[in-house]
Amino acid sequence: MAFVRFGIKTIQLAITRVGAGWMFALLTFNFNRVAIADLKAVAVIVTSLIGLHHFISFLYPYWGRISDRHPILGFRRSPYILLSGLLASVPMLFLPAIAVGLGQHSLAATAGAFGLIAFFGMAMAMNGSSSNALIAEIIPEKSRGTVVAVVWAAVIISGIASAGVSRVIMPTYSPETMQFLYNLTPAIVLLTMIIGLIGIEPRITKEAHAKLLAKQPEESDSPLGTLRVAARLMASNPQARGFFFYVLLGIMGIFLQDAILEPFGAMVFGMEQADTAKFQQVWGAGALLGMLGIGIISTIYPITKKIIASIGGIGIAVGMVLIAVSSLMHQASLINPGLLLVGLAIGFFNVGSLSMMMEMTIEGQAGLYMGIWGMAQGLGNGLANVFSGALLSALVESRLMTATSGYALIFEFEALLMVVAIGILRGISVQEFKGLTSKDIGTVLALDMAG
Repeated sequence: MAFVRFGIKTIQLAITRVGAGWMFALLTFNFNRVAIADLKAVAVIVTSLIGLHHFISFLYPYWGRISDRHPILGFRRSPYILLSGLLASVPMLFLPAIAVGLGQHSLAATAGAFGLIAFFGMAMAMNGSSSNALIAEIIPEKSRGTVVAVVWAAVIISGIASAGVSRVIMPTYSPETMQFLYNLTPAIVLLTMIIGLIGIEPRITKEAHAKLLAKQPEESDSPLGTLRVAARLMASNPQARGFFFYVLLGIMGIFLQDAILEPFGAMVFGMEQADTAKFQQVWGAGALLGMLGIGIISTIYPITKKIIASIGGIGIAVGMVLIAVSSLMHQASLINPGLLLVGLAIGFFNVGSLSMMMEMTIEGQAGLYMGIWGMAQGLGNGLANVFSGALLSALVESRLMTATSGYALIFEFEALLMVVAIGILRGISVQEFKGLTSKDIGTVLALDMAG
């Protein structure tokens, strides 16, 4: 019975992330392709727009701290997950019209787009920090790797499904079909979150919650106050600081291609929308196989999470070099093998890194720490989108380089970022991180109050 309950809980946790996977996929493989390649919007504006919601990641620790300290009806995570998902789905309804405005170089559309995506980012910061904290709290440490793999599989499957639905509904771009596609979002988010959250989180009693709060002095719940706490915690623990930069650079090493991959297919190889939509499916399938593979391997052989993440990072770097070679040699046949390798390696990287994130927390502070790591992820994603668009505009749109050479250079730079991240990971120790105790956290918070 315990195994059955664990299985049901794992499936529910995965289902809660389906809506997020759907939204991110539409934003990063469909919206970018339509705006840049079909409507001729300025690349750096589109990629900066996509990256903007990641820069709102400074709210990750804030929302994590809020859910740590302020339960709703006795639940610390579920209400925040549900509310944030619904809020995030609203801006998706306006993106098709925004794409048209960006293609027309409309200043009003550009300003409106940045406002909508900022709102989306605020909601997804709440969603991500609360979802990760929920996993860290209700899943035993020894089982987190499996659960993380299943949850990420759900995110990737929803992205693959999004690409498949897009190919059926919108094989070629038209404003009407794009609007219909994006209108599906709120219903998908609401349905999956209700199914996923029912009965998943135990209520916390007032006494138990008061005991957790008693481990630390009162401090400001403002975003700025929470950021000061997060900064001081990282300043006092080199392991936390190193892990933050590992996550940031590793995410950049994965996602620098994210906003420009479909335009790459269109600009270098002249591919249609239906063809570039397959890119998401190829690397997504690879990631699923990677997570399944490392799940089997780690069951048979004892392998540390650091080694799993390192293997993944090296594989991602090699895959990106292969895609760069496909551009330089103008060999479209190399793209899918490269994407498949990247996907397989992402599966390893995600399982290893996310499991380490959940280990690198302190009891009673899961929301804060998962928020800090979520902030690193968000900044990495945001910087990846801005850098990719800026590099594309500077190298290709400026005609400084051909599309063939420019894209190859961008992909090679991405591989280098991942190599640097893995170098940082070699010096990270969960055991040394745990040297920062709850008492140390109380000291940091007291300093914040005194300041």
